[in-house]
Amino acid sequence: MPELAVSEYEILLIYNPNSPTGSQTLSYAKGEGYPLRDVDVLQHQFTGTQLEELADRLNVNIDGLVNKDHPDFKNYKDNDFSDDDWIKILCKNPQLIKEPIAIRGHQAMFVKTPSDLSRL
Repeated sequence: MPELAVSEYEILLIYNPNSPTGSQTLSYAKGEGYPLRDVDVLQHQFTGTQLEELADRLNVNIDGLVNKDHPDFKNYKDNDFSDDDWIKILCKNPQLIKEPIAIRGHQAMFVKTPSDLSRL
């Protein structure tokens, strides 16, 4: 996935299989028969460009991609990091990426409940 290649005809789902919401969203999408391309954050090596594009699609700053509720975030919470710092941190610690994220065409969203996919 050199860039976030997306289509109007399928959902790109970025998720963490260890996250209850991530795994439930993947199961829901498959069960509903949505055309789907799934990206496991723990298996995929994101580039800085991909993270920047992802933040842009979601209309958030790079630090908006950080899951501040993840237990590993405690190692970073008391620091003031630049966007470049966050990109390096997220590339090395993909479990800190806030997910699940669903993208279809020009629409992108953080998924709060699996049924949110129906809004794409």
